[in-house]
Amino acid sequence: MKSTALLTTTIGNYPKRSGKVRDIYELPDALLIVATDRISAYDVVMPNGIPDKGRVLTQVSAFWFDLLKELTRNHLLSTEIKDLPEDCRSEEIDGRFMLCRKCDVVPIECVVRGYLAGSGWREYKDSGAVCGVELPSKLKQSDRLGEPIFTPATKAVDGHDENISFAQACDIAGEQTMSELRDRSIAVYQTAHDYAWQRGIILADTKFEWGRDEKGDLLLVDEVLTPDSSRFWPADSYKPGKSQPSFDKQFVRDYLDKIKFDRTPPGPPLPAEIVQQTRAKYIEAYEKLTGKKFLWE
Repeated sequence: MKSTALLTTTIGNYPKRSGKVRDIYELPDALLIVATDRISAYDVVMPNGIPDKGRVLTQVSAFWFDLLKELTRNHLLSTEIKDLPEDCRSEEIDGRFMLCRKCDVVPIECVVRGYLAGSGWREYKDSGAVCGVELPSKLKQSDRLGEPIFTPATKAVDGHDENISFAQACDIAGEQTMSELRDRSIAVYQTAHDYAWQRGIILADTKFEWGRDEKGDLLLVDEVLTPDSSRFWPADSYKPGKSQPSFDKQFVRDYLDKIKFDRTPPGPPLPAEIVQQTRAKYIEAYEKLTGKKFLWE
């Protein structure tokens, strides 16, 4: 491994807020979003990170924003160091930042599911529906759905997002806005699914965030179609009726399950082998999706 994990950043003298993975700086006319190498599992951030994970997330998002630009506008302005204010430029954030338009973010996670997995599978087993969407009986885990479904969730600052019905989402963000976001999100999912399928990857589900710019226009914001916000499966090993291997933090979750981690902070240090396997899986996802070599190898 040629690099160490970047766990935190300090850039200029700008207001900063941090999520589980990203450090976000409020510049006068834009947002600077820096993806660190922090990794969380079961909503707990681990004490050591995955080297270059932040670069993978940023480069994957930049790739999709460019691919989807004819379908929808987005908030990305630049990923080039030269476009940053001088007091923001540093080698450590090269490849892992996005300079973005400021937007008023719609407070709903726009989740689209094309396959029955994760919390959707758990809901279906209990009720035969996902977020109020009735589904055919006798579906198996990981089955492909007849058509993608829109299953919104609340945006949680801490902890898990909570699945809600479309009607509940309309109560929060308005029916007109949610109807437009549902249609846009499904269209983006379908385009991305068909592209990934051609590259041997199944996009099982994903979540989008949308925001309004100063003119009130809806833009695709935050990260998009990354291994952190999406469930990617290798198509050549896909077999419904069970959980599928995935291009994400599966090695981390499996390790935590093995040591019977109780899912409460602080998280345990990750062994070097788990770190290396997870890094390799993220990079594999990037290279399969984009068809490009990861530059920071």
